[in-house]
Formats: sequence, structure tokens, C-alpha cells
Amino acid sequence: MKGICILGSTGSIGQSTLDVIGRHPDRFKVIALTANLSVERLYEQSVRFKPEKVVLVDEAAAEELRKRLVSVGLGDIAVLQGAEALSEVAGLDSVDQVMAAIVGAAGLMPTLAAVRAGKRILLANKEALVMSGQLFMGEVEKNGAELLPIDSEHNALFQCMPDGYRVGRQRNGVRSLMLTASGGPFRDYPLDLFSTITPEQACAHPKWVMGRKISVDSATMMNKGLELIEASWLFDIPVDQIKVVIHPQSIIHSLVDYIDGTMLAQMGNPDMRIPIAHAMAWPERVDSGVKPLDLFEVKSLEFEKADDERFPCLRLAMEAMKRGGNGSVVLNAANEVAVETFLSGGIRFTEISSVIEEVMGLAPFCEVESIEQVLNSDVGAREIAQEVIRSIN
Repeated sequence: MKGICILGSTGSIGQSTLDVIGRHPDRFKVIALTANLSVERLYEQSVRFKPEKVVLVDEAAAEELRKRLVSVGLGDIAVLQGAEALSEVAGLDSVDQVMAAIVGAAGLMPTLAAVRAGKRILLANKEALVMSGQLFMGEVEKNGAELLPIDSEHNALFQCMPDGYRVGRQRNGVRSLMLTASGGPFRDYPLDLFSTITPEQACAHPKWVMGRKISVDSATMMNKGLELIEASWLFDIPVDQIKVVIHPQSIIHSLVDYIDGTMLAQMGNPDMRIPIAHAMAWPERVDSGVKPLDLFEVKSLEFEKADDERFPCLRLAMEAMKRGGNGSVVLNAANEVAVETFLSGGIRFTEISSVIEEVMGLAPFCEVESIEQVLNSDVGAREIAQEVIRSIN
């Protein structure tokens, strides 16, 4: 019986994780659930799975949840409040595995706390590596933590590595990695109409049901840019040896290209429960609840080259990683501010990438040797991004 802490249990990854847990009550036990301020959904999850502790970052939301649990006889579930409580539950002795599914920079510190506690980290928060790749991987090694990727693309790469492969080690015989991308909702959209794209259009992903921020990242393909950076750290491979391939069917999730001419691909229906179940049970396999892939229904698979003109965020991510130091910290911070502003109607879709590029040119470069430097670079880049946006408006 493995104890699980889910950082971000009310989001799509968190819900899918609980679905897998619910199918295997003899193997997994929920120890802690966390959310930002989603009282209703966290209440429902608490009633069903009866964790030892729950965390809501928002104080008023935590108090509301506490009262509701007491009213139904579940007052023994400890309700904690605040960002620091996220790190606390991630390091509990009764926790064996931590699903790191908090979106954005907010997930960095609790995920790092889980690493320092030597847990098995199921990494769905790509920003932890984007912001602090070298430091993060160093902490994994130092503390004997076990890191398993949850992003469908990185989990696919992991599954295609040789037996006994450990994340964070470069593998001899691997020539390159190929990340597949659906192309999002605007793969064939007229370029001259990009400036008119609305938040509602950007959030309507053709394959995946995701939160609004990550949906916009998928539409700009910044999500794939961040995945490039994440893959470089996870598999200890130069970013130049990672390619992005548009694959609209989303059946092949990624490929590993070997020097002998072999190319291994992982295939499956596009459902996040597959990588989640794989990582939770690894090295075993368990039922994920996903129906088998029907190749006769799929019939054909298409592949296209990613277009930098259509998706400039891919180029920016590559540049940030090559720059090194705090480059990817600045990239991520500027993107988060720009996407949030776009979703609130403050800038156009096409201005997301232009804001990021301008911030990357303005933010001071520094080497990153501590988490404090990461956090300071993040704050500074966000301030610059707000200034850039004010100049647009």
C-alpha cells in the first residue's frame, strides 16, 4: 500500500490521479490532497477518499472546508492553510509518492520539498525543471529521490529508454529525442487572423481537456517549448538533440532515436491516466481505465514539421535554454504574466510571444546557483513583463 500526496488534486491531472487510485484501493491510499481555493471539489474528494490532511492555500476557503467536513462527521481530517503547508504535506512520513501537479511557478517549492524528503516524485509540473533544472536534478541525486515524468511526452520517452534506465542520466546509444505535438487548435488557422484569436478559442483544445493557462500554452506551443527544456534536464541531453514533430492524431506520444537506426515510439489513446498509472505502479503495470488503442479505427498517422513563424514560442524556449543561467526562469515568468493578461483581455494572442521576447531582452542575465536566485529572477521578470504590457496598452 503506497501513500499518495497530490499537489493540485482539483485540476485535471489531480482528478485523473484520483481516478486511477479509485481503481486500485488495495495498492494506493490518499494521504494528502491540496488545492488553491476550490472548496467544493476538494470537499467532494475528501468525502470520498478520506485523506489524513488537506491543504487550501486561501485562508477563507480553508475555513469554509473545515466547517463543511466537521458538519458531515469528518472533522478528523486536518485542514491546513497557506503555501507553506503544501511543502509540509509533501514531506510527510506516511507519503511514499507525490503527484506534483500544481501548474506554474507555484509548484516549485512544494515539489522541491518532496524531493528533499526523498519521495517518488510523479512530475507533472514542468516549471519545476524549467525554472531550476540543474539545482532540481542535483537535489534529486543528493536526496535519493525517484523522479518519474507524468507529461505524456516525457513519460513516453522514459518508456522507450532501455531497461533499468534512471531519469537524469544520459543514455549511450541515444541519438535524439522527438516530442510529438498535436498542433493545438490553430495548426491550420490562417496566420493573418491570429491577432483576432479570443481566450475562448485558445482554450478549446482539440484533444485534451486542460486548465485555461495550459490550454493557452498549448495553443501558442509554449507548452512544447517548456517540454523541450524539461526533456533536456530529465534525459541529460542537449536541447539541439530534441526535435518537435506535429502529430495531429496524438497517438504516438514521443519517440527515441537510437544511433543504430532504431526508433522506438510509445503509442496509446490520448488520456493522461496512462502515464499516471504507469508512473504510480512502475516498474509494474496496472489498469488505467483507458480503453485499448484500436489501430483499425486510427487508420493513418500524420507528421509535420513545427513552424516557427506560426509558433514563435518554440524558438524563444530554445533560445532561453541555450542562453543558460536564468534564461528559462525569465521565459517562464514572462509567459505566465502574458498568458494571464491575455486571458483577462489585456493583450492580443499574438502579443503573448512579443511580450516574452521583449522581457527576455530586458531582464538581466545571471547564473543560477541557489533557489533564492531562481525566485528573485522570477519576481524581477514578472515586474518587467508588467511594464512591457503597460507600454503596449
